[in-house]
Amino acid sequence: MKVYYKATYTYKLLRLLWSEVHEFVSTLGEIMAYCWEFLKGLLKFNTSFKEIIEQCSRFGVSSLPITLSIVGMTSIIISMQVAGEMVKQGGGNFVGMLIAILTVREEGAIMAGFAIISMIGSSLASEIATMKVTEQIDAIKVLKVNPVQYLFTPRIIAGTLMMPLVVIVSSLFGIVGGAVAANITSELSYKAYFDSVWFGLSMHDMNVCILKAISFGFTIALISCSCGMAAKDGAKGVGIATTKAVVWSFVAIVILDLLFAAVYFY
Repeated sequence: MKVYYKATYTYKLLRLLWSEVHEFVSTLGEIMAYCWEFLKGLLKFNTSFKEIIEQCSRFGVSSLPITLSIVGMTSIIISMQVAGEMVKQGGGNFVGMLIAILTVREEGAIMAGFAIISMIGSSLASEIATMKVTEQIDAIKVLKVNPVQYLFTPRIIAGTLMMPLVVIVSSLFGIVGGAVAANITSELSYKAYFDSVWFGLSMHDMNVCILKAISFGFTIALISCSCGMAAKDGAKGVGIATTKAVVWSFVAIVILDLLFAAVYFY
C-alpha cells in the first residue's frame, strides 16, 4: 500500500511542496547566520580599507552606466506616456511632481536595485561560489582566517555605502530625462517642469529613498555572498548558487519596498 501511495501525484506534489519549504527555511536560516557572523566581525574589523575601496568601485563605478540607463529610460518612458495627456487635461504643472515623486519614492531605488542585482549581485555570488567549490574557502579556514569576515565584510560595507549614491545619481538622471521627454512630447517648458518638481518633492521622500537604498545595498550584498558561500557540487553548484542569489535578492528588495511603503507612505 505504501508503494502505491508513493506513486500517486498527490504524494509527489506534497514531497515537492515540502522540499521547497525546506529549501526556503534552510536558505533563510543560512542568510541570518551569515548576517550575525558579519555583525560580530564588525567589532573586530580586520578588513583593509583598500579592499573596501575596491569593492566600492565595483558597486558604484562599474554599475553606474547600466543603472543610469535603466532608471533614465524608465523615467523617459513614463514621462512620454503621461505628459501629453496631463497637458491636454490642464495638468501640465503637475507632470514634474509626478515624475519626481515616482522616481524618488519607487522607481529610482527599485530599478537601481534590479540593475545592481543583475550585474553585481550575480558577480558576487558566482565569485564566492567558485572559491567554495574549488576549496579556496577551505584554504582560508586552514590559515585560521574567518571567511565570512574576510569575504563578506568589504562587500557588504561597499554595497551599503555605495547603493545610496547610485540611487541618488540615477534618480536625478531620471528626473532630468523625464523633463526632456515631457518637453519633446508635449512641449512642456523646463521651468514649469522643474517648478513642479521643487513644489512636489519633500525631504521626507528623499530621506526614505536614502534609507531604502541603504537597506537594499546591504540586503543584496548579504544575500549574494551567502548564496555563494552555500554552493556545492562543482560548476553546477556555482550556477545554482548564482541563480538563487539573483532570485532571492529580487524577492527580498520587493518585500522591503512593500514594507517601506506601508510604514512611511500608508
